[in-house]
Amino acid sequence: MSGYIVGALVPIAFTLLLRNSKKVKKRGVPVDVGGEPGYAIRNSQFPSPVETAWEGISTLAELFEQACKLHYHKRLLGTRKLISREVKVPEDGRSFEKLHLGEYEWLTYGKAFEAVCNFASGMVQLCHRKEERVAIFADTREEWFIALQACFRRNVTVVTIYASLGEEALCRSLNETEVTTVICGNKELKKLVNISGQLDTVKRVICMDDEIPTSASGRWTITSFADVERVGCENPVDANLPLSADVAVIMYTSGSAGLPKGVMMTHGNVLATVSAVMTIVPGLGSKDVYLAYLPLAHILELVAENLISAVGGVIGYGTPLTLTDTSSKIKAGTKGDATVLSPTVMTAVPAILDRVRDGVRKKVDAKGGLSKKLFDLAYSRRLSAINGCWFGAWGLEKFLWDFFVFKKVRAILGGHIRFLLSGGAPLSADTQRFISICLGAPIGQGYGLTETCAGATFSEVDDTSVGRVGSSLPCSFIKLIDWPEGGYLTSDSPMPRGEIVVGGPSVTLGYFKNEEKTKEVYKVDERIMRWFYTGDIGQFHADGCLEIIDRKKDIVKLQHGEYVSLGKVEAALSISPYVDNIMLHADPFHSYCVALVVASQHAVEDWASKQGVAFTNFADLSEKEETIKEVYSSLGQIAKKSRFEKFEIPAKIKLLSTPWTPESGLVTAALKIKREAIRKAFSDDLAELYTS
Repeated sequence: MSGYIVGALVPIAFTLLLRNSKKVKKRGVPVDVGGEPGYAIRNSQFPSPVETAWEGISTLAELFEQACKLHYHKRLLGTRKLISREVKVPEDGRSFEKLHLGEYEWLTYGKAFEAVCNFASGMVQLCHRKEERVAIFADTREEWFIALQACFRRNVTVVTIYASLGEEALCRSLNETEVTTVICGNKELKKLVNISGQLDTVKRVICMDDEIPTSASGRWTITSFADVERVGCENPVDANLPLSADVAVIMYTSGSAGLPKGVMMTHGNVLATVSAVMTIVPGLGSKDVYLAYLPLAHILELVAENLISAVGGVIGYGTPLTLTDTSSKIKAGTKGDATVLSPTVMTAVPAILDRVRDGVRKKVDAKGGLSKKLFDLAYSRRLSAINGCWFGAWGLEKFLWDFFVFKKVRAILGGHIRFLLSGGAPLSADTQRFISICLGAPIGQGYGLTETCAGATFSEVDDTSVGRVGSSLPCSFIKLIDWPEGGYLTSDSPMPRGEIVVGGPSVTLGYFKNEEKTKEVYKVDERIMRWFYTGDIGQFHADGCLEIIDRKKDIVKLQHGEYVSLGKVEAALSISPYVDNIMLHADPFHSYCVALVVASQHAVEDWASKQGVAFTNFADLSEKEETIKEVYSSLGQIAKKSRFEKFEIPAKIKLLSTPWTPESGLVTAALKIKREAIRKAFSDDLAELYTS
């Protein structure tokens, strides 16, 4: 009985002490900087920007070599063994693949370093010169990371290209950077064959898979990944290590605002972000296991994998479609990547976390009865505690809820997650709270761009607030400057507001062969500090943390002069259980907005069955008037809670039954909507919404 008393009284006393303390922890503090006038902050723990966290290390190549020597016999890279592959073709004719995957097979740090050195030597034997560029065009996998590190050892600049990139953008990226060697998988090689006549400089292709399409022969010199390693092993060549100022990567953005641009990143740029994040994530080290499944062509994943390898951690590879036991490509009755690997740390984009949240809610609602009541009670009790209520679930009660209720949820991602990093897009407060409570692990929401090597801000582990992106990373200064046209000023009270400008060693050189655009958004001040103008609008809280509140390009002026922030409204409305994706559209020649809504099939069909609405298929259900009315009502309730003005709320909506995927070209690889592509694809539907 005494255990129950202690479990209840200790948190109450602790909470009262916290409430009586009026001191607010300063996470960011004002700093005097050069350049355009504004309000700037730095990380409170670091007076000057961090460039490297390792003495004597100034490049990614040196960092990787040091890690391999320190952790020579430890596991580094893991890939699951393919046991069987099944292709099923249902009545609708759309085939889908189911995989039975086994345990992870591992490369130690020593063996991985050997593979990197062999591959680097093999590229020399293929006559790839240092001044020529290599493109890596493939899904995230073990060979991707090995090829990257091999190029670094030869001081060869790597052009990263999303595996989902369309033919036009792919052709432009390869020709613009004058790539001579492409490293890709079997699937991507088929794409290259389709545009082979349009590629000006490609001389050789290295295929990560042993199966090489016969249609590709004769167009280039094609070599398997294994053969390059073998030739390199037989003909070793000394490393030609880069300098900090050398360009490590030309990373093509995902093109959410048009054709992708190549961002030039030096070794020093990426190392600064890797070093800064290491100082923020608590206890990151050799005991950590990282599940890698996001695109390595995205800066968030590239930084994460270089960081995990630098601290002696373990990297196990997976995919978004094999992540959990119920993922779409996992054969029924077999295990997903997270279950087999049991990761301790993961990165995620908000769209992935939204899916995890929806999946948990779906299971809870399906069970119903006592199970649902217990889950709802446990969640509300933990939410009360996190919000500072002394009567919430603390101590022994927290332990019991974790053991009996949330343990099953945590098993979805392996059961050992201790930290999640979310980036790439704004994470809704609802999802952040839900995932954090269910997984029992903090979510560090970060803010950064390709142009800043993902390094800008990051929320600290003890910050339980939601809707913010933390204070400045140790490698960055964050400055707000006035944007009078939008009504955002650094003199605003109670919080300074303005366009977010990022400065520091993580800010990249600019856009490849695009000096005009580079000069537009990159500036160097009188103190030789490089700044990037993000176009995002933010505000500083009293503790120095940043909140993203708007985006200049997403603001549209309606017919009567009202301004609508498309991204802000979309982020709020996307939490509706009926919404899988949404794009708000505002025509300056009208006084109201409309929206395209990709409906959540499970939620809508579940509602229809409860209401007795008959339908033949999901497309039919999405067009029914009562369905549109139900979804619209849900959006209206959320808009009311968010206190939106009438002109900000979509007056009409169009329900879509087909998901937006990177393959369709309507969302990026990081699952952000490609606004212009969607407008073009659904121009008739948008016009109809305004005329009907």
